[in-house]
This record gives sequence, C-alpha cells and structure tokens, in this order.
Amino acid sequence: MWNTKLKIFALLFVCQFFITTQSVANEIRIAVASNFYPTMKEVVKQFEIEAFDSSKASKIVLIPGSSGKHYAQIINGAPFDLFFSADKIRPVLLEQQRISKNESRFTYALGKLALWSPIKGLVDSEGQILYDKGFRFLAIANPKIAPYGIATKETLVSMKLWLDMNEKLVRGENIAQAFQFISSGNAELGFVSFSQLMNPNFSVRGSFWEVPQSLYNPIEQQAVLLTDSSLGRDFMSFVQTDKALNIISKFGYDLP
Repeated sequence: MWNTKLKIFALLFVCQFFITTQSVANEIRIAVASNFYPTMKEVVKQFEIEAFDSSKASKIVLIPGSSGKHYAQIINGAPFDLFFSADKIRPVLLEQQRISKNESRFTYALGKLALWSPIKGLVDSEGQILYDKGFRFLAIANPKIAPYGIATKETLVSMKLWLDMNEKLVRGENIAQAFQFISSGNAELGFVSFSQLMNPNFSVRGSFWEVPQSLYNPIEQQAVLLTDSSLGRDFMSFVQTDKALNIISKFGYDLP
C-alpha cells in the first residue's frame, strides 16, 4: 500500500515539475526602454498573431523603465530574458561582460527627439522658444540614466543653452515620465521621444518641433538576448521582419 502511495506521489511530483518547467520555458520577460514600450506592445500583439502556437502556453511579460536602471538590474542578476535598450552603449557593455548571448545584439530602431508642448502655438518650428525662455519649466529625461536624456543634453549643449537652462529643468527618471510631466501641465513643454507623438493611439495636441538630428548623436536602440530559449530567439527574429519593422516605422522611428 505504501509503495503504491509513494509511486503516485512520485508521479505527481514529476508531472508538476514537467508542467512548471514547460511554463518557465514558454515565458520570457523583456526589459524594454520606456520610450519603446507602446511600440513593443503592438509588436508583441503581431508576434502572437504570426507565431503563437496555441498548443504551447507561451507568455511575454514586458517590464518598461529607463535603460540605465534596467542595465543596473541586469548586472545585479535581475531575471530578464531579453533587453531592448534605448541606446547601444549598454547592450555593448553586456556583450563585453559576456552577460548577453553571443551574436544576439542588433539595432531594432533609430530614435528621434522632439520638443513638445500641449499648448497650441507655444513651440515654434525652429525651437526658438528655448532662447526666448517664455516658460517656467522644461521637462527632460535624466541624462544620467536615460539615453533620450543624453540626447536632450547634447541638444541643449549644441544650442549653447545647457548651463542657462539649469533652473528650469524638471528631470524625469525616463522619457515616459518626462512626457507625463508635460501632459499633466507640471511643465509647459519638454523634450520627448518623437515616437511618443506619433503613437497611433495618441492624438497629438498642442505644438512640437522635431529636433534636427545634427544637434545630437544618433539614438541607436539595440537589443540583446540574455537567456537562451526558443521563444526568446523566435521573438528576436520576428522583431527584424518586415511586419515588425512596419510597426516600428509607424510609431515614428527610423529603421536601421
């Protein structure tokens, strides 16, 4: 009798282990730069339509945030499977440290910067408002941890305004938070990702200036694979297909 019970228990344990292993194998956690999060949600939807096998319990979990913070979490052992950064510096560092998988790094989008205000007519077509300083606060992403913050600082340095603007700056942890500061009215205007304004799900209002790319270094957004799985590799491959690239382009990014 006890032997029968032990056999049943062992069988249940093996089944549970198999189910748990399958569940983990068919789930990936993606650390994604906050500027790319709305676009990534659409890419994931299309991936599920194109590649989802209903016989497998697959799940893609998106974790948005600043690229700098994600990088710090990854090197400290955070359980991410893929990393879509808003720059190429951190993916290169992960590759050099052999934290990412060999030959997995690629450029998935080229970001662009915009100066935006929800107030109609406040931002002119050449960004002259920044020289006029007819505003109280200017929202930006933190240049210490956010690639779009670095591009913003480079822009203001190129315009010889960085030092003069210090008292007016409101720093968000990432570009999404900077966008929120502006849309909520806590800052009259600020620098955002051009893709945030081109989001098909967002009806742009107010006024904006697409910042000339001569004023900042290219925002080359790269991705790397952190843990090896068939689902992770399938998704990385899908992001490089025409269907995914069309979505990325529609959201206001240039393509690599």
